[in-house]
Amino acid sequence: MIVAITAGLSQPSSTRLLADRLSAAVSAKLQAEVQTFELRDLAHDITDHLLTGFPSPRLKEVVDAVAGADALVAVSPIFNASYSGLFKSFFDVLGDDVLDGKPVLLGATGGTARHSLALEHALRPLFVYLHAVVAPTAVFAATDDWAAGGHNTLHDRIARAAGELAALVQATGPTRAPKDPFALTTSFEDLLGRS
Repeated sequence: MIVAITAGLSQPSSTRLLADRLSAAVSAKLQAEVQTFELRDLAHDITDHLLTGFPSPRLKEVVDAVAGADALVAVSPIFNASYSGLFKSFFDVLGDDVLDGKPVLLGATGGTARHSLALEHALRPLFVYLHAVVAPTAVFAATDDWAAGGHNTLHDRIARAAGELAALVQATGPTRAPKDPFALTTSFEDLLGRS
């Protein structure tokens, strides 16, 4: 299972379009199902979690999907030379080890190509800090990339990045089931027998 997280704020969104293109390319390489989540639909849930420390059922479903995914496609619009606050807030509410060793493909959108460096100085360091295994090629799509001339170059970058993520998934194998923090490591019989 591949999970795509997109932090576009408008609808329709070029950020969602890029996430769809990236996840479709990865899905074709791995023959895997893709589940896409738009963070704009979870903005209140994410804020509530930051304030209370408890996820809503809807947010918990997304966090569990990310934890159980074999790979993650994460795409953010670029604002003020970095990822969006909504994007960062979502990754702030994930558990400490949710992305440990998880293959991740990064993408970003912006008005001009000059914002593309945000992938390397903002997004990649965030995911390295979270111990994800980030694909070498990150994909940036500026407004011009969606035009007829830029589309072929964008398509090539998407194909390359999808191939790299597919190779990472094959190298790391399937994701282990997320740990249940309430699961007993000792049976009730052993617990009662020792009292």
